[in-house]
Amino acid sequence: MENRTVYFDNNATTPLHPGVKEALIEGLEIFGNPSSMHAFGREARERIEDAREKVASFIGADADEILFVGSGSEANNTVLSLLHCDSTRCSCALSGRSGLVTTVIEHPCVLNTARDLGRKSHEVTYLSVDKHGRIDLEELRRAVTDKVGMVSIMMANNEIGTIQDIKAAARIAHEGGALFHTDAVQSVGKIPVDVRDLDVDFLTISAHKLYGPKGIGALYVKKGAPYCPLILGGHQEGGRRAGTENSLGIIGMGKAMELRAIEMEEEEKRLLELKNILKAGIAEAIPDALFMGHPEHCLPGTLSVSFAGAEGEAILLYLDLVGIAVSTGSACASGSLDPSHVIMATGVPVENAHGSVRISLGRENTLEDVHYMLHHLPIIIDRIRTMSTAYRRK
Repeated sequence: MENRTVYFDNNATTPLHPGVKEALIEGLEIFGNPSSMHAFGREARERIEDAREKVASFIGADADEILFVGSGSEANNTVLSLLHCDSTRCSCALSGRSGLVTTVIEHPCVLNTARDLGRKSHEVTYLSVDKHGRIDLEELRRAVTDKVGMVSIMMANNEIGTIQDIKAAARIAHEGGALFHTDAVQSVGKIPVDVRDLDVDFLTISAHKLYGPKGIGALYVKKGAPYCPLILGGHQEGGRRAGTENSLGIIGMGKAMELRAIEMEEEEKRLLELKNILKAGIAEAIPDALFMGHPEHCLPGTLSVSFAGAEGEAILLYLDLVGIAVSTGSACASGSLDPSHVIMATGVPVENAHGSVRISLGRENTLEDVHYMLHHLPIIIDRIRTMSTAYRRK
């Protein structure tokens, strides 16, 4: 088979959409400070507000509910910081409810912030997940006591693709008197998301996960929800996030949202079809393959699979030699030899967790890419297993 280059790591980051690239090139000429009142500043401000409208429209929000930030991690930290807000610098008030409920499979930016809250004497509860990575809503209900001020549950997991019932979770949080936040970084642009239907108080978005530029994200803040700036300074973003706006990044994010509104529905169907072909091909060609994530409630382009007797890092490197890019888990956790906390939380044995890879498809992937993977992956797994002293074929 002729060699080709295949990018199957779209959950880590996505390539720029050609339309976004064009918008960024054009935007390079817009250099005015958006806070300036002259024509150069007004032009930048107009482009920012146009992008804000596009982001808001895509998730069913109003424009003044969208706050531009530097990343998904910043947005998540901003929301969780409400739990230890100094009320002397804002009107935020959680009525003394400083507890947090989250899950054991969140992104590290949420888990590490939660641990930090715990060290500062906040009561933090971590919800468990089942073998498919879904939480138990009754466990959530029991966890939302009168001490809990915030519930933070990611919409779709970045490693195994499992989608939570966010609408039901938000309802339970509100019934218990808590605010609700969802990290929707892996969801927005891949599956339909409507903040009004979900009734969430806060929602996190990142542009580089939906074919936009890096270094720009957005936070949805529901009207009337308490809010406290994480970054203090000037009046930018309505006083909610100081610092001169990243005009170019915001322009790119707005264009990415505009294009997602056009392309997402058809792409969702196409990626699910490609994933199913890939999954069936792996199951047929490679024995002792364990698929992770929910069989139905899962992102259309995410396939997490473990191969007994084969280390994930070895699989990644061998695939890279033939031009295929995958991940052994979250890109934010790369460099660690520890097995994925997400996969371990689903009850997968540690040896299987070490042998897991994440294949995440995107808009540029084709059926030929899938066939290329199905040609090389069985050969690679067999080669690694042949060298393994621990693996014995069933």
